[in-house]
Amino acid sequence: MTTWTAEGLALLTGCESLVLTVGDDAHPGVAVGMVLVRGELYVRAYRGVRSRWYQAAQQHSHGQIRVGAVTRDVLLETRDTRPSSEIDAAYRNKYGQAADALAASPTAHAATIRIDPASSSNGATGLVR
Repeated sequence: MTTWTAEGLALLTGCESLVLTVGDDAHPGVAVGMVLVRGELYVRAYRGVRSRWYQAAQQHSHGQIRVGAVTRDVLLETRDTRPSSEIDAAYRNKYGQAADALAASPTAHAATIRIDPASSSNGATGLVR
């Protein structure tokens, strides 16, 4: 598995959200809050598993993220996205009370996605190793 570089983790840590595009479509994507836990990147669909972009992530398992001016190819893992309590804590730490409604609800728990960098990551350097 490809991992985020220290430079990539620093970029992700310094941002409040990212834009996630699922699959190969050229649509603009969805802005979503994200957290890092043990060096892994997680997002949650606060509307749960019925969210259109969560369902697309289950179907396609890949896409792109955009953080500021940086775009990277990613793999989307919708199964076995533990550690749930650590992800909750990271959301609460980053987003405060809003995290309970948006990311720590049972509905959002069921729609957790781990985002891993794709090894081909657009041929770009600096965020993956």
